[in-house]
Amino acid sequence: MNIRSLTRGDGVVIGAAVLLLIASFLDLYSDEGAAGIDMPNAWGSGPLLLGVVLAGLIGAALIVVARGLPQVPKVAGLDLGQFGIAFTVFAAWSALGNVFDPAGGLNNVGGGSSGPDAGTGLILMLIATLLLAAAAIATPLVPALQAALLPAPRPAAPQPYGGQPQGGYGYPGAGAPQPQQPYGGQPQPGQPFGGGQPQAPAPAPAADFSPFWFAVPVARPLFAEDGSPTPIAELAPGTWYLAVEQRGPALVAQTQDGRRGVLQDTSGIQRG
Repeated sequence: MNIRSLTRGDGVVIGAAVLLLIASFLDLYSDEGAAGIDMPNAWGSGPLLLGVVLAGLIGAALIVVARGLPQVPKVAGLDLGQFGIAFTVFAAWSALGNVFDPAGGLNNVGGGSSGPDAGTGLILMLIATLLLAAAAIATPLVPALQAALLPAPRPAAPQPYGGQPQGGYGYPGAGAPQPQQPYGGQPQPGQPFGGGQPQAPAPAPAADFSPFWFAVPVARPLFAEDGSPTPIAELAPGTWYLAVEQRGPALVAQTQDGRRGVLQDTSGIQRG
């Protein structure tokens, strides 16, 4: 699981889940006439525990796990993130109903006396689940929430493609080239007779391009070099990739496992 692929929206989801967990240990009810009586929390109420607390926490976990996996598994045609969004919406709806009716319809039982009001725990659980559901729904729609949660680390010493320490992309070999003997000149000591013939220089690269490291702001597909419309990989935010060739506005990129493909959308990339 790559935590650097998490977005700012995922960070809001994680924070809301932590707030929901804290709220589950606080008092559910507030009653001025019950001073000195210990009020229950969500862990003592089955409907609240299952419908609000566990539903919200499970939804947050599914969203975060789906974002961090390189290949999101699907169940019945839906990926884990979509199931997580459904869980968060259900948790927010259940929390809203419990805040409106904390005593579950028993407010007027017993001679018309009013029941307890919603306590700190119920109110905070409503806020947490609403924030959880809002972040889960808005992250795929709002570009600001799609930015990487953790900044991508800059590579210590990026080298050109092919592992050559110097010389750039297309460098013909390691070390400085030896000066050529002028035609007809005397051979140097230890050089065979006739070895002063000039050699053909190594061809220059086809284009003035130097490989560089880059990171994408949001997840973007990497397509095959043969023009196939099916992506062969997905570039995740927070990871550095090597651009080895430029084809118009697109880049030929190499992933960490050695696969090469065409990145068609290069807007907003961060160069290393």
